[in-house]
Amino acid sequence: MAVSLTRTVTFHARHRYWVPAWSPEQNRARFGWTAEEPGHGHAYRCAVRVGGPLDPVTSTLIDLELLDRILAEEVRVLDGTHLNREVPEFTAGTLLPSCEALARLVYARIAPRLPPGVTLERVRISEDETLHADCTGLS
Repeated sequence: MAVSLTRTVTFHARHRYWVPAWSPEQNRARFGWTAEEPGHGHAYRCAVRVGGPLDPVTSTLIDLELLDRILAEEVRVLDGTHLNREVPEFTAGTLLPSCEALARLVYARIAPRLPPGVTLERVRISEDETLHADCTGLS
């Protein structure tokens, strides 16, 4: 029987929407106040849903200590960062640290670290109570 399990962690980070190839006027016209230095912060929530069969002995899907370690190493390390300046995927300015891009980045980091038989079904990144993005696979 296949089941799913979701673990949610939080982190605080700052980001700014800015396309280096655009003029300041173009950036402000497109992104408004979110283009301004030094950026703005969020108390992000990251919900990671994994799925697979129950272990017949432990009646669990994954060792929670392992899942928590993966989340600490791949998600909680973002706590206190300025995403544009400290996360390599965003530092070049070619990929903006949007909610959607962050969900995809976290998905790509977590998926290969899961044990055999456990699949990553979804990563949900929430910036606040009104906005979240889901990544359900890499394409």
